[in-house]
Amino acid sequence: MLAAVAARDLDVVVFGATGVTGRQVVAYLAERAPATGARWGVAARDAGKLERMLGPAAESAEKLVADVTDQASLAAMASRAQVVLNLVGPYTIHAQPVIGACVASGAHYVDLTGEIPFVRRMIEAYDARARDTGVKIVQVCGFEALPPDLAVRLAAELAYDEWGEGLSEVDLAVSTKPPPGMPRPSDMISGGTLQSLAVAVGDQDAGTVSDPAALISDVALAERVRRRSPIPLAPRRDARGAVIAPMAPAPFINPAVIHRTAALIAAETDGPAEPFRYREGIALGGPPGSLPLRYAVAGALSGTQIALTGLTRVRPTVRRRLSQGLVRILPSSGFGPAEDRLEGWHWHMSIDARTAGGHAARVDVDADGHPGYLTTARMVGEAGLMLAAPDLTPARAGCLTPATAIGTASLQRFEHARLRFSASA
Repeated sequence: MLAAVAARDLDVVVFGATGVTGRQVVAYLAERAPATGARWGVAARDAGKLERMLGPAAESAEKLVADVTDQASLAAMASRAQVVLNLVGPYTIHAQPVIGACVASGAHYVDLTGEIPFVRRMIEAYDARARDTGVKIVQVCGFEALPPDLAVRLAAELAYDEWGEGLSEVDLAVSTKPPPGMPRPSDMISGGTLQSLAVAVGDQDAGTVSDPAALISDVALAERVRRRSPIPLAPRRDARGAVIAPMAPAPFINPAVIHRTAALIAAETDGPAEPFRYREGIALGGPPGSLPLRYAVAGALSGTQIALTGLTRVRPTVRRRLSQGLVRILPSSGFGPAEDRLEGWHWHMSIDARTAGGHAARVDVDADGHPGYLTTARMVGEAGLMLAAPDLTPARAGCLTPATAIGTASLQRFEHARLRFSASA
């Protein structure tokens, strides 16, 4: 294996630094890099825009010009960085040249995509080459799917350490408390996410969108995952009485990543790759009298996701036209929460896991900040710093998941990003 990230003058480069999420990552690194001693840079296709939009926040950052349509500029950026944080989406359209440049130049790569068919193609195209060159390609590394992937992995490690058993069932529920004030449409789902969903509908491999085993290469294991852990879309109630609605913006992202993590770990240890049942959703709590309303909300969210699944299964020519129409009419990637609506959020993930022997493990994740923008920006920034630091992450390479790339040994680092993990047996 080659030394992938030796002799670089920048630890982390934020590509797409002038976008909505990019600016928040820049703000986080401006605060965090001095404490870690990290050398960092910002990159976009317009040098003037970098100066105008980032201003004092990026004073300590190196300024680079890079464009997804200019392979030489991508190669120059990747050759200077230990880690490239790619925030230029939709990723199906724009990311492959960046990944290719990182693999060729020996830089680790991180992005925030939720476009699972695209992630699958990148595994097929780059996994072997990235392993050969010691590069980590880490996709789906934002709110989807870093916290749930790390939390489920933490539960699996706890179960093995305590009882020597693997997981049999995992239930994850998310609850969110927004800041005071009148909710706005842009609070909940961003233009970038909507554009990604629209692109995924038209993807040549759209049929894999709802496949929990979409990212598993072992055909026999993939079939066992599909049988054991289909993705549920119907509302249900949990043991605490909350109504569980399908995960937003899509219930198909985290399962594929989490099952890939389990498959990669099993392959490393030559252990039995026995899939566990994984379910997730949004917990809608409230007094007993609100149960009909909560079921109505959950039913509406279920209907939306069922409709999305249906769109991925129509004829390719129809899907492409639908996708192009959605791209035109949906908000652009610049649509998202206003600056004054990013703080004041609190969200929580509870992971209740059970082993084959009936033992229970619990993992809780608490976080502050808007999950899709502020917390995502902070945690992807911290992930970049961790990947750039020697010995903080596992010695793995290839197309990895957040949990296999980052590991659980240094989870306390995410407390700087206001993301806190706790586990109990």
